Amino acid sequence: MKKLSLIILAIGLFSLLSCKKDETQAVLKSAPGAPSGLTVPGGAALVLDTANKNVLLKYTWNAANYGAQVIPSYTLQMDKQGNNFSHATALGAVNTLLTFSVLTSDLNGKLLPLLFDPSVPEALPMEFRVMTIVKDINGNIIDTIKPVYSVAVQQSITPYYAPIVYPLLNVPGSYQGWNPGDSLTTIASVGSNDLYEGYMNFPDANTEFKYAKGDWNNNWGDDGANGSLEPGGANIKAVEAGYYKLNVDMVSLTHTFLKTTWGLIGDATPGGWDTDTDMAYDAVNKVWTVTVNLTAAKIKFRANKGWDLNYGDNGGDGSLEPGGADISVPDGAGNYTVTLNLSKPIYKYKLVKN
Repeated sequence: MKKLSLIILAIGLFSLLSCKKDETQAVLKSAPGAPSGLTVPGGAALVLDTANKNVLLKYTWNAANYGAQVIPSYTLQMDKQGNNFSHATALGAVNTLLTFSVLTSDLNGKLLPLLFDPSVPEALPMEFRVMTIVKDINGNIIDTIKPVYSVAVQQSITPYYAPIVYPLLNVPGSYQGWNPGDSLTTIASVGSNDLYEGYMNFPDANTEFKYAKGDWNNNWGDDGANGSLEPGGANIKAVEAGYYKLNVDMVSLTHTFLKTTWGLIGDATPGGWDTDTDMAYDAVNKVWTVTVNLTAAKIKFRANKGWDLNYGDNGGDGSLEPGGADISVPDGAGNYTVTLNLSKPIYKYKLVKN
């Protein structure tokens, strides 16, 4: 009789657990209601101001509807309009809460890299949405339940200029009057790791230059013209006039310089992936430009009609990376003015449909 009672109890517990499991599955399988009513601070247009850099910007929304047995986790996402959130930036995530606040300076810092020239802020067409995933009562993400998204809210945001300070290495030379303190003729260590890189235009043949740290007390040249640097060493000579990529390793005291010309390549260009469309250098604005008919396909930038040095855009944010992803033509087929800016530490590009 005791054994029978234990069997009945086991069956009862199994049935109870099965019912609970079926009940949970039933809840999780029901069509969830996406979060709604997302509101963004500032309405249709928001202008950020350095005077308000410590002000919190508050975003709110209405809850997603999954049922009582799951815990919704909300992530506020931001991307440029037209990207369809393919390169979304997560501003932050909260569990169950229906609001999230971001510091003005933090939002500004995420927007500045999207500008072609951060020192000249302009309105950026952005959009926001809330992504919702669900967790069980133990806080574990339920992978079998797909995320749901709120309706996107569009907003024009104008950031303010806040310079990012990178370690700099001066490049004094005959092309700029041998001034070791000239802040406009520098290359930068973006990783703050003593590896410096940048582009410099030498308009005359046989340009001579050196590297310095703001004055002549700390300068380096190349005594043997062999790629090694020596303190106070001999002037470095660029025999041909042109636009040069400079790299300096201050740990190993080595350097390279490469003359470059730039072009577009890709199935969006007239020459496809086989023939470059040449760009022209604008010495006044320090950019490379070309006006060209493009199709609704892909492009990249490459130097010297080869693949040893090429740039693409891994994040779809207007910044370039060596060997980065192919760039989609943004507004369909048409005539575009394409601009490549390698004059600042973060390399940029833009495509403007004419």
